[in-house]
Amino acid sequence: QAHLVESGGGLVQTGDSLKLSCVSSVPTFSLLDMGWFRQGPGKEREFVAAIKLSGSTYGDSVKGRFIISRDNAKSTVYLQMNNLKPEDTAIYYCAAKRLPLNSPWNEDEYDYWGQGTQVTVSS
Repeated sequence: QAHLVESGGGLVQTGDSLKLSCVSSVPTFSLLDMGWFRQGPGKEREFVAAIKLSGSTYGDSVKGRFIISRDNAKSTVYLQMNNLKPEDTAIYYCAAKRLPLNSPWNEDEYDYWGQGTQVTVSS
C-alpha cells in the first residue's frame, strides 16, 4: 500500500525549473508535517525541505531556489525547484510525519516515505 506517491521528476537543463508533487493517502493530511529528501548518485540521503504548521525550513544547498508548499484539500505537498543545477540531480523522496515533527532534517523521525522520483539536471 503506497501512502505517498511522488511525481513530476524528469530531465531538465541547468537553470530550468521543475515542480514535484506528492499525493498522500495517509488519513488526516492536515495533521501531517511533510518533508522532501533527496539522494544523489553515490551520496547519502539529504534533507531538502519541510513544511510544518509553524512554517517551512530548507537545506542550505537549496535555500533561495526551492519552495515547499502544500494543499490540504488535495492532500498534496509540492516542491518548486528553480535555477536547477547539475548537483541537484538525485532521486527525490517525499516523507510524512504525524505531528509533531521536531527535527525536520532527521529522516528517522518520519513515519511514511514515497518511492521517489528521479530528477536529472544536465549541464
